[in-house]
Amino acid sequence: MSFKSLGLAQPILDAIDALGYEKPSPIQSKAIPPVIEGKDVMAAAQTGTGKTAGFTLPILQHLFSSKKPEHAGNQARVLILTPTRELAAQVAQNVRDYSQNLSVKSVVVFGGVSINPQMKHLRGGADVLIATPGRLLDLHNQKAIQFDKLEVLVLDEADRMLDMGFIHDIRKIIKLLPKKRQNLLFSATFSDEIRQLAKSIVHKPVEVSVTPPNSTVDAVRQSLIAVEKTDKTKVLARLIEENDWFQVLVFSRTKHGANRLVKQLGNRNIESMAIHGNKSQGARTRALADFKAGSVRVLVATDIAARGIDIDQLPQVVNFDLPNVAEDYVHRIGRTGRAGATGEAISLVSHDEYKQLIDIERFIKKLIPRVELDGYQPKNALPESKGDFRDRKPKKPKTQKSSDQTQIERTEKRSNHAGKRGNSSNRSSSKSQRKSGSSANAKKNSRSWNNPRKKTDNSSVQHDSDSTGSTRQSTGEHQHKVNKQNAENASAKKGNTGYKKRSGKTPFSGSKKRQKPSAPGIG
Repeated sequence: MSFKSLGLAQPILDAIDALGYEKPSPIQSKAIPPVIEGKDVMAAAQTGTGKTAGFTLPILQHLFSSKKPEHAGNQARVLILTPTRELAAQVAQNVRDYSQNLSVKSVVVFGGVSINPQMKHLRGGADVLIATPGRLLDLHNQKAIQFDKLEVLVLDEADRMLDMGFIHDIRKIIKLLPKKRQNLLFSATFSDEIRQLAKSIVHKPVEVSVTPPNSTVDAVRQSLIAVEKTDKTKVLARLIEENDWFQVLVFSRTKHGANRLVKQLGNRNIESMAIHGNKSQGARTRALADFKAGSVRVLVATDIAARGIDIDQLPQVVNFDLPNVAEDYVHRIGRTGRAGATGEAISLVSHDEYKQLIDIERFIKKLIPRVELDGYQPKNALPESKGDFRDRKPKKPKTQKSSDQTQIERTEKRSNHAGKRGNSSNRSSSKSQRKSGSSANAKKNSRSWNNPRKKTDNSSVQHDSDSTGSTRQSTGEHQHKVNKQNAENASAKKGNTGYKKRSGKTPFSGSKKRQKPSAPGIG
């Protein structure tokens, strides 16, 4: 099959012929025809198989054959969303190369640089706009670009967009677009999350897949070296010097790790540069340009920055650290062995990365061959892989009770607790009532015993009901007895004070100062 048989116009054929393209790759031969027909397409292919040309060539054919709308203003006809700046720059370069014989205006916008030049380039609109989600929303908020006349939407590297948390920005962008449009979704892998996202974007799509899901490039020779974590820099330097590697892409898990590795390699006179999110866009562009030109032997990159690094005939890729996500391993080694070329991917694995290794081998469904390096046998041995490539079923989440059921259980619990408290309070109240009753009776008896006047009053009232004369007589006699008894009690109480008597004086007689009481019974 040739590019001419795919229905591309002659100016486009001349451009790709000048670039040295001879025949379309499998993803291009399957994706280009339905895109030219105007259908929605979901395409999955390995990294480095020509996915970018798979959607840019038919888009340019559509722009060439269709009439440009009048009074476009600051409108975009085609929008291509990419997750990283490097990938946006790469796609923009491909569009310029393929459209060199066409009157097509293409603009690329991304963060990390001044927004003012990008706003100037967007004046008058653009036929093809390549953008990262964040900067695109900024430009739209400043009225620099509109999408009322958008014809085609492309999501490139959709899996990486989800991994980087762009899902909310993508949904915001989709709300700004017209409902009638062509949608193209290209990705290295098709996970369940990608398919869930596609439901809200594509309409009756044509699915294209040229390789088994999540498989690695067969042209890449893979191997791993078990080493101690502290020896990784020494092993990497030895591999570069002994094999005379002139161009090697090294992956680090963290930004700080990439900077530290560049410094350590520099101490060994190995030219290297780092590329990651903390670097300015100018520094990232210079590092990538120097690496492609061959003035830098080693380019140390993180996973996010590595998307979009497209280097022809890149011979070696080294995983200095294994990625935490198994899918990233496929994207890493896909930087080499591109477009049918051969490549080599070596991973330096320490014993604490065994779990990541097992996840990667289960994901690619093959064992990575192990190579020993003399002089660097690890003290902590890396366990042998079990070769179990079965897909693990996700654990079932714990069933959560509904709010109503939870509220009912709480109410029942409270009522039971309240019932127990009520029973205990009833028992305690009955006890207290009995206790208070007995104490009340005791107090009543004590009052009546100590205060016989009340008895007298009661008896006098009772006697008063008999006869007036007898009552008065008994009252007088009894009153006399009571007064006498009270006087005796008072004198007895006064005599038993418990104080020592000195010189026949009481403690309070003849002195205003109170003396300390002595122990009772001593005197």
